[in-house]
Amino acid sequence: MHVQTLRCFGARPGEGNPALVIENDGMDPAARQAFAAQRNTTCVFLSDDGEVDYFYPHMRSPLCLHATLAVAAVLFGRPGAAATMNVRTAMKGQLLGLSREGDDYFVKLAPQPAPALVIGDAEVAALLNAPGLVLASKPQVASVGSPKLLVEVRDVDTLYGLAPDLAGIATWGKQNGVSGIYAWCRLDDTTVEGRNFNHLDPTLEDGATGVAAGALAVALGHHLTVRQGRATGHDCLIKARMEGDGGDAILVGGAAEV
Repeated sequence: MHVQTLRCFGARPGEGNPALVIENDGMDPAARQAFAAQRNTTCVFLSDDGEVDYFYPHMRSPLCLHATLAVAAVLFGRPGAAATMNVRTAMKGQLLGLSREGDDYFVKLAPQPAPALVIGDAEVAALLNAPGLVLASKPQVASVGSPKLLVEVRDVDTLYGLAPDLAGIATWGKQNGVSGIYAWCRLDDTTVEGRNFNHLDPTLEDGATGVAAGALAVALGHHLTVRQGRATGHDCLIKARMEGDGGDAILVGGAAEV
């Protein structure tokens, strides 16, 4: 078994959200889950045929873009690597295109169907454990492979003042087919700052959530720079841009380093 540790979406060298890329593991899903729990880190298992299987410490995931960025860095670091390549997710067979632009790696994927939910501000405030919270726009669900409830708050102070009901969010998400809440606020017309609430343990909050950045770009319909990680001590930066006629493809990317 070969294990590499990478940091992804870092705004500066040495920063970023950690992920382990594991090759030649020979493990079944239960053993892979136990491995991720023991390491207490997001893990992606890369097969020889280009299949990628994602595990958080507490659950298997259909898609994790910061871990996919780690896979891209591993694959493009090999001698004679092609200019572009594809991998496919283990749970849903979703095709992911990988490319490199200078020091950045990108994952190309398509918008995915998302649950058509109507959720009121009061219910959102209860999940976020923030009675009386005033939202800046109507919450919506969007997906590039892992549906997120996107909740816009008014400012950075509100964003970092949140201490949500993580167990309640997990239960609500399972009931509605949604993978957590992504709370965000606008910094300027194309730059936002966000936090992802998907783990049960608050110490495991994501430093960067590529699937949420992609979902937000889909929901807003334009390119984005997403800042994240202040709550975790990791300064992260995610680039998300639309491609193709009518935005039928999304590129999500940033830095990745061993």
